Amino acid sequence: MESIRRRNPQAALLSLEAAAVSARGGFACLFSTADEYESAVITERRAQGRYTQSRSAWPLTLFVGCALVVAGAVLLFA
Repeated sequence: MESIRRRNPQAALLSLEAAAVSARGGFACLFSTADEYESAVITERRAQGRYTQSRSAWPLTLFVGCALVVAGAVLLFA
């Protein structure tokens, strides 16, 4: 603080303004809108392979099981 007081007030003001601009730069967001951010997040997740469709046997197994239950009920009550 002593070094700021020894300089002239104009130089101190310019120094403080430069420090404020530098500090604000650290908080700047890379995206101007939320849509840009969401698009970047989705693109990154796709690159990581998070949105790939995995083939599961469960739906087919459940369908076959339900079909067998229905067929068994029809044969039982027929």
